[in-house]
Amino acid sequence: MTDQHGELDAALERVIEAARHHLAAVRAAQGRVDDDDVWQAYVALNNASFAYDERLLDAFGEVTPWDVDSIDPDEADERFGGVDGAEASDPHPRVISVRQRRDYRVPSVAALLRVAEAARREGTPEDDEPAPVEGVGEAVLELLQSGDGSLGALDVPELEPLDGVVMVSEVGTPVDLESFDDDDAVGPFQPAADDRLVGRLDEHPFMELDDDHDHAGHQH
Repeated sequence: MTDQHGELDAALERVIEAARHHLAAVRAAQGRVDDDDVWQAYVALNNASFAYDERLLDAFGEVTPWDVDSIDPDEADERFGGVDGAEASDPHPRVISVRQRRDYRVPSVAALLRVAEAARREGTPEDDEPAPVEGVGEAVLELLQSGDGSLGALDVPELEPLDGVVMVSEVGTPVDLESFDDDDAVGPFQPAADDRLVGRLDEHPFMELDDDHDHAGHQH
C-alpha cells in the first residue's frame, strides 16, 4: 500500500508540473491560435490528469472531476495539424502573392490637390501646420495613407478609374522589402522564376451610358 501511495503522490506531482508548463506555454503564446507549444503542453496535462485519475480509482475507488481520455501525442499531431505531417501532405506552398494595378485619370489637378490637403489636415494635430500637397502623385499617396491603405481609399470623384488587373500567384517565399531600395518600382513586383500564376482578373470600370448616343451592343 505504501508503494501505491507513493505512486499516487508522484502522479499528482506530474499533474501539478504539467499544469505549470501548460500555463507558461499559454502565457508565452499571448493568444496565438494553434500554438504548438500550447498544444504539446495541453496533451501532457491531459495525459497526466488521466493517469492520476486512473491511479486514484485503483487505490481508493475514487475519481476526480476531470472527464478526460488519454491522448496519443503522435496521433494528435497527425490529426490536428502537427508540423511534420501537415507540411509533408500539403502540395501547395504557404505563401500567396496578390499583385494589383489600377490606373486613374485626373480630371482636375486642382480638385485632387484640395481633397488630398483636406485629408492631410484631418490627420494633422491641431497645433501643427500641415505641409502642402505637391503634385498628383503625392496627393494619391496621401489619400492612401489617410485611408485604410487599400485602393478603396481612391474611390473619390476627383479620380476617374480606368482599367486595372489583379494577379494571384503561388510563391515559394514572401517578399523581403529590406532587399529593395525605396525607389525600386520593379523589384518588389517582379515574379520569381518558381512563382506560379494561379489566375488573372481584369478590372474594367463601370461606365454610365450616355442617353444622347446609341451604345447598344457595348457593355462594360
